Amino acid sequence: MATPGAAEVLADDFDDPLVSRIVAFLRQIGIPVEVAALEDETFLPGVLVAGGGLRVDPSRLAWPGDLLHEAGHVAVGDPACRDDGVSDDPGEEMAALAWSFAAATHLGLDPSVPFHEGGYRGWGPTIAENFSEGGYVGVPMLAMWGLTHEPRRAKAIGARPYPHMLAWRRT
Repeated sequence: MATPGAAEVLADDFDDPLVSRIVAFLRQIGIPVEVAALEDETFLPGVLVAGGGLRVDPSRLAWPGDLLHEAGHVAVGDPACRDDGVSDDPGEEMAALAWSFAAATHLGLDPSVPFHEGGYRGWGPTIAENFSEGGYVGVPMLAMWGLTHEPRRAKAIGARPYPHMLAWRRT
């Protein structure tokens, strides 16, 4: 996933332990993460979805939780189009929100990590509160793709409900 002209830094060159932890999780579930200097502006500072994975510039990454949301786009994106970057499909956006909450929960992180005060046009804390109170926007999409069970369905079949994930990536 090398970017022509981009100065690469060492793959394990993350000074922030939270970033290192998130990146280790993403790599473990099969989402490639490349550390590179991102000289151009990106949608979220310091992170770019490209080539079916993430490119991260540690010196420009403003919010570690942005890695979870952008990885959510990679994870829930149509596998046939994953290399094309982030889809403009609203269903995939909602699913990426739900995915990032599930990932944060799996990692034992507060919902304010992915849904921080600097994101979502200032609505990050409201989204964090919504998920924390069981308002699971996007979960029906995750369930439709076989990644989780919606809480009511899980109860009916005796399975673990969202935010538990059956799989981390759409196949």
